[in-house]
Amino acid sequence: MRAEKAEGDAPVRAYIAKLPVWQQSIAKRFDDLVAREVPQVRRAIKWSAPFYGVEGRGWFAAFGTFKNKVKINFFRGAALRPPPPAGQGRDMRSLDLTEKDAFDEEQIADWVRQAASLPGWGS
Repeated sequence: MRAEKAEGDAPVRAYIAKLPVWQQSIAKRFDDLVAREVPQVRRAIKWSAPFYGVEGRGWFAAFGTFKNKVKINFFRGAALRPPPPAGQGRDMRSLDLTEKDAFDEEQIADWVRQAASLPGWGS
């Protein structure tokens, strides 16, 4: 989905609201989980995707939507233990979720906490 660059909670929530129902469910669960685990989270839309960061430490995660999946990216994911299953480049690791996949809240919350504590992308 195409989205204009914007800072703040409202643009990310508007992005999520426009997704197909099954993607919206995954995206909302991830967004709510990030807000719970990282109360000082900073949100933005960059490159047509929601980004999550901590002021002064950079962006730690983002997600993108594709026809058959939602891809949750952790920018320093190779440093997470255990690392998310999919890899891109030297540092980034991802989790791909389809409509039928379980949302492992405990594991994803652990990755979010770890990722938010590391220096992020753009820091």
